[in-house]
Amino acid sequence: MSTTAIRARTDADLEACVAVLRPVHETAGYPVNWPADPDAWLTPPDALGSWVVTADDRVVGHVALTFSGPGEVLVERLFVDPKETGSGLGRRLLDHCVTVAAGRGLDLSLQVADNCHAAIKLYLRAGWRKTGTAPIDWGGDLASTVLLFAPPITLPRMARRQAGRRSADRPVAADPGGDSFDCGR
Repeated sequence: MSTTAIRARTDADLEACVAVLRPVHETAGYPVNWPADPDAWLTPPDALGSWVVTADDRVVGHVALTFSGPGEVLVERLFVDPKETGSGLGRRLLDHCVTVAAGRGLDLSLQVADNCHAAIKLYLRAGWRKTGTAPIDWGGDLASTVLLFAPPITLPRMARRQAGRRSADRPVAADPGGDSFDCGR
């Protein structure tokens, strides 16, 4: 069994992240269009932060949170090495984003291209709620819309008090397993 950890991504991690992203693109179609400069794509200018998940100190996944408006952040650049599919690492990265956003009092959402079936299943298993769709013009023949998701609903304040074990920002748990790739832009 490997030792896993989530930590802030550094510039020194970019080469390893790109090495993981290539097979994700080839097997899962994410990103839909391979970026001309993958390092820059992994480092959006409006990022709150970027994190990697490691297994035995080897980078096997990535996620970023970007500001999408005042008090709002978006989960982006979420992917996990296809060899780690089913290990729960994608879910851990997604849960990390929920924790970071809640800890800073930020609203959180994500978008995923409609061709990313495994990612959509991950989000639904994790309790994320589909809130709409939007057409895209960058998906070519691979994707025509993005699905919009909101994070799991947190328990009402009274139920949290009665439960006594839940923190104010802890989401209702869903299926703890699962893992996949974000297929948003």
